[in-house]
Amino acid sequence: METIKIDTSSFPNYWDSLLKWSTQFQHLAVFNPQQVEQYPFGTFSKCIAVGNKKLNLNAPYFQSLKNYIKENPTKKLFGYLGYDLKNELEKLTSDNLSTINWVPMKFFVPECIISFESNHIIIQSGDLERFKNEIKNALSKDIVESNTKAIVSNLKTWTSKAEYIETVENLRTHIEEGDIYEINYCLNFSANVKSLNPIQVFQELCKISPAPFASYLKMDKQHIISASPERFIKLKENKIISQPIKGTASRGKTDLEDQENKKQLSESEKERAENMMIVDLVRNDLAKSAKSGSVKVEEIFGIYSFQQVHQMISTISANKKSDIHSVDVIKNAFPMGSMTGAPKIRAMKLIEEYENTKRNVFSGSIGYFNGENVFDFNVLIRSIYFDEETQSINYQVGSAITYDSDAEAEYEECLLKAKAIEKTLGLL
Repeated sequence: METIKIDTSSFPNYWDSLLKWSTQFQHLAVFNPQQVEQYPFGTFSKCIAVGNKKLNLNAPYFQSLKNYIKENPTKKLFGYLGYDLKNELEKLTSDNLSTINWVPMKFFVPECIISFESNHIIIQSGDLERFKNEIKNALSKDIVESNTKAIVSNLKTWTSKAEYIETVENLRTHIEEGDIYEINYCLNFSANVKSLNPIQVFQELCKISPAPFASYLKMDKQHIISASPERFIKLKENKIISQPIKGTASRGKTDLEDQENKKQLSESEKERAENMMIVDLVRNDLAKSAKSGSVKVEEIFGIYSFQQVHQMISTISANKKSDIHSVDVIKNAFPMGSMTGAPKIRAMKLIEEYENTKRNVFSGSIGYFNGENVFDFNVLIRSIYFDEETQSINYQVGSAITYDSDAEAEYEECLLKAKAIEKTLGLL
């Protein structure tokens, strides 16, 4: 691919112009990282990728993806991994009701990638002249403001508060009996929607809940609008990075209250125990792909503040074995431990037993490959899933259940995590 720079200093609305231009494509990925200061090992880089060529992937999906990348080792790819890929990795099933009926994995090959630096955009494409002209033309046009409001109806909560509390108590019994140590239990909300403009909703969500791994992915007529604060897994220069989030506290209404909430999160034995369990799980997952003795906890119990919440984040690294393919690095760690529990397989079986809808793409991942040996993927949380054909939306939230969990408090934590989405959709 060739590249060219364009000065954006005379185009004050260049971001809005580029987003509007990009929506004409069948497939589109937008990364808009925010609140990235001091985030260990960086975040997504700000970019827009567009294209009309989707990969023809079939089950087993991980093998199909691996075959394509081996045959095309310099290609860039953008797409998603759905949670239910777990079923091709272990003897597991997903038999619950589907409210999101998307295939488990989709990727596309970008025709053009736009990246950003101070006062410039960098266009990268195999058809540079075409895209240079298109983008310059888009930048020169006046932006017509669209304030279309999504009309949400028939909002359904698939688990009542009473059902949630009863389930948490059942899960605590499993923990007491030694069946599991921790489990991520989630709630699903679905609704019908009219007049939803996905790019507009993404921009609004980014304002309300800016996040380091914020992303928008359009594949055909399926849209993921994500304000994810969490990295699942990254590979660069043969170094693997995973950064599970376990531990959440609300932002305070005053500086004093905010600092107190942050302090309580940092010192909470329960939150530290949750985080430590997942750190151990991630260490084991990375060890499958790592050189002997190279798995390292870079930071434990780090406290990071976002617009809506404080989070406890740990960072684990490893050096990749030379004979392990990059797709197998992901496969060996999938799905992410922060969204399952420990031990992972038993926790996933109990998730299937106690949750009442399929997760599908929720608690999967959006990300990219930059050739065969570089990738980065987030955790699909704090996200809206919009299906243009059925005019429906879903969003899901969850929390980690341990023996010390208080069911009422866990339910309130779930509602806190849904707040930014509901505000974006006009439900609050």
